[in-house]
Amino acid sequence: QSGSEHPLARAVLAAAAETHLSITPADRLRAVPGRGIEGWIDGQRWLLGSAGWLSDEGVSLTALSDDAERHAEAGRSVAWLAQSDDERWHLRGLLAFADPPRPEAAAAIAALHRDGVRTVMLSGDNPGAARAVATSVGIDAADVQAGVLPADKATAIERLRSDGPVAMVGDGINDAPALAAADVGIAMGSGTDVAMQSAGITLMRSDPRLVVAAIDIARRTRNKIRQNLFWAFIYNVIGLPLAAAGWLDPVVAGAAMAMSSVSVVSNALWLRRWRPPLEAQQKAST
Repeated sequence: QSGSEHPLARAVLAAAAETHLSITPADRLRAVPGRGIEGWIDGQRWLLGSAGWLSDEGVSLTALSDDAERHAEAGRSVAWLAQSDDERWHLRGLLAFADPPRPEAAAAIAALHRDGVRTVMLSGDNPGAARAVATSVGIDAADVQAGVLPADKATAIERLRSDGPVAMVGDGINDAPALAAADVGIAMGSGTDVAMQSAGITLMRSDPRLVVAAIDIARRTRNKIRQNLFWAFIYNVIGLPLAAAGWLDPVVAGAAMAMSSVSVVSNALWLRRWRPPLEAQQKAST
């Protein structure tokens, strides 16, 4: 796990450090996107990843299938651990992860829904874990796609784009293809370098409410651009014909041009008074 950037790998390392477990270094580490990680310890090959991947490698999961099913029904993500002795695979255990959403996630999802934004969850986790998280934050069960591989996330984004512009929010290496495929990719500041390089926007904090703020400031900026274009053109549309006809005094024309610039700049400066919508609501309620 020390060779992986996945958040669950970091959780395993943190738990090992808290319990003072000794960590045997692994060689020839290789991350398989959307499936797991493999490495060699003392000349033996180890796999840690999804049930589908280990099954494809020939590992029998029967011994722990009941335990895995129980964890999945409780909304936990399950990673399987297996070791090869060159003759056959041995199932060595499984890890169950409870990955609760951030406390601010439900408020962020609710705000997006109020703004008319549809939210869809694309997850590599098992369906039980994905549905549990979606329910807790207010995402409709019909908009949950579980067990999705990284390449399939990009395909799902392309399908969604046929219905309108799509913004993808992610933080992991597995999200990079989807971030690149979306109209707008939004990466969390605590995410992997690959995710941040693939995204067009990087949030400075891992706070989902910043997604709402980013969309809100983008919409307000677009509106200001349209308003400023209107004011810039309206002075010319009115002033140029009057000046060409000799009906506009040069002093008045000069003043009108100055007022055009002043009105555009003044209108744009209103954006300095902008505050994140959820933050403003919180201050108003207190």
